[in-house]
Amino acid sequence: MGQVSVDNAFDYLWGGGYVMDAARRGYIAYTNCTSALAEVVPFGGKFPTLGTNPHSWGFPTTDALGFPIVIDWATSTIAMGRVEQFKREGKPLPPDSAVDSDGKPTTDPHRVAALLPFGAHKGYGLALLNELYGAAIGGGLPTVRGRGPEARDLGEKSTSAFFFQVIHPDAVSGGAFGKGRTQSENITAVLRDILGHGNETCMVPGQLEANWAKRCATSGGLLFSEAEIKEFGILAAECGHEAGQWDPGSFAAAG
Repeated sequence: MGQVSVDNAFDYLWGGGYVMDAARRGYIAYTNCTSALAEVVPFGGKFPTLGTNPHSWGFPTTDALGFPIVIDWATSTIAMGRVEQFKREGKPLPPDSAVDSDGKPTTDPHRVAALLPFGAHKGYGLALLNELYGAAIGGGLPTVRGRGPEARDLGEKSTSAFFFQVIHPDAVSGGAFGKGRTQSENITAVLRDILGHGNETCMVPGQLEANWAKRCATSGGLLFSEAEIKEFGILAAECGHEAGQWDPGSFAAAG
């Protein structure tokens, strides 16, 4: 087993990418982080003291499925990045995913003041777990991040903390599998049973990521939506690039 804790950090990027890479190399992997901002209210609360706090798991199933199983989600109903996406696309948010400045539920992405945990008390419990990991790693008060002067006045750190863990499958095995199967054969048998009995077309976690990775590889680069390409143009202009220097045609648009 290997484990790394990171304190006083900022941008976590994408937890799913870390566990996917580890699972491709044959490891069971887990990671979480306390988010850079406190944007989520506790279950039954109205003031954001939690981050979107993603959890990510990866499991080495390439031999059985052709790709690793990857489970990656924010502990809020949606991520704040999705709110920005809905703003760009002019779409309403899913119900019960955010609240406005008065603590009332809203589906208007322009009125969002904070997010709600997914699965009510269940998502809240997972988000709280990340805060406790952060408290154990950094010894500060992770919930104050994003509060600006208040955090400074308290003399508290307001940065993120990350946790990474990988486990070799041999470390969890007792070595005795049913009907003389190997560990790999046993994992394959479990997946076949889960996806059998009329479940053959069910989606497996990590399948979407694997399919998009293939599409990107076939297209020769990353794929972006038209709204994302327009946003790149806005960001380029903010960075001092003239419109004529910014060519959206250089990006492949996703259908």
